[in-house]
Amino acid sequence: MTLVNLVLPVIYIITLFYTIFWLITFLDNKEEKKKVIKKFPLVSVIVPAYNEEKVIVENLDSVIGLDYPKNKLDIIVVNDGSTDSTKDVIEKFIDEHNDYDIKLINQANQGKWVALNNALKIAKGEFFTCLDADSSVEKAALKKMLPYFTDNKVAAVLPLIKIKNPRGILQKIQCYEYIVNFFYKKIMSSLNCIHVTPGPFGVYRKDVIDKLGGFRQGHNTEDMEIAFRLQKHQYKIIQLLDVDVYTYAPENLKNFYFQRNRWNKGSILNVWDYRKMMFKKEYGDFGILQMPMVLCAGFIAMTIIVLVLFYNVLKPLVNGLYNLSLVDFDIFSFIANLNLNLNLLDFNYYKLIIIAVMITVSLTIFTLAHKYTKQRLTSQGITPLLVFILFYYLLLGTIWLGIAKDLIFKKAKKW
Repeated sequence: MTLVNLVLPVIYIITLFYTIFWLITFLDNKEEKKKVIKKFPLVSVIVPAYNEEKVIVENLDSVIGLDYPKNKLDIIVVNDGSTDSTKDVIEKFIDEHNDYDIKLINQANQGKWVALNNALKIAKGEFFTCLDADSSVEKAALKKMLPYFTDNKVAAVLPLIKIKNPRGILQKIQCYEYIVNFFYKKIMSSLNCIHVTPGPFGVYRKDVIDKLGGFRQGHNTEDMEIAFRLQKHQYKIIQLLDVDVYTYAPENLKNFYFQRNRWNKGSILNVWDYRKMMFKKEYGDFGILQMPMVLCAGFIAMTIIVLVLFYNVLKPLVNGLYNLSLVDFDIFSFIANLNLNLNLLDFNYYKLIIIAVMITVSLTIFTLAHKYTKQRLTSQGITPLLVFILFYYLLLGTIWLGIAKDLIFKKAKKW
């Protein structure tokens, strides 16, 4: 028995187990009734910005455009050592909208987590939210999110993040990725298994974050580290699908690689930092299921890309060259003697059945994700849809190979 015959069944079992588990969890979970806001607490909106002169006005327009009492918004913009005209643009915006309580903090470039902590020092809100400078939020967001804090154990409520103005095929396939991933997060929310609170407009209970010591660098993923810390202290994180926040996605493979490298590397390193929580009953499904899955995801992605490259590229290439060498590289004689005789008994039906089951379950999840986020399956076109289904996770597998290299050689990624 080869190593491949041992590894592949394990990958099939793990992948199917988690996918079917989340699907059953979703089907078993009753749909929540929409909550209605009854009071308007003071909310601090923190906007960290670094070289965002082109998008910061769009961002701040969405903040002051929130359907929320003007006197209940405490807006804090942190200029994190920008080298462009971000500071001047912000100051002009503040002058033009002096009927809002908008403060500007200028600091040397120290990173987003420091910017958040400096803003929290002067934040007056009972709750606060961070809105990345390249993002914008729908008007009703706060009214939809704040009612979920009636449970004192809820420390964070998260919106659905969508790609803004997707243009190229790479951005369009990321639209599909976001929809599927946030649908999974909604399911995870029901079991309190969320391991990241993304930057665009997650709302936090301020006294909880203050008590836990604010944000940390968290391997350049402070939004992931704080989620692990909240889970460690038994707080709840809720994911919603009816609150839309829009953000820009990487438009080329280089930026896409560096972004996903940072995200996924941060997930591995944060799991390692909080490894004592793993398989501990007191941390519920988060410790028993979610943390191991974060580790497994990288291994599975790398294994799949290696096997695909070996069996579909390298091995056929070597065999082809060997066969050509037998006829002294007379390619025309080689083609003339090709035998494509196929027999139904030659197929590996075990693998075909497994693949069929995986495709069926995956398509079910994909369809449900679009239904519950109110998106059309073909919203980005047929070509991006097919590329996402057939090739996207192979691309992520390639990124995981880069992450493995970085971890082996201890290469740090800057923000």
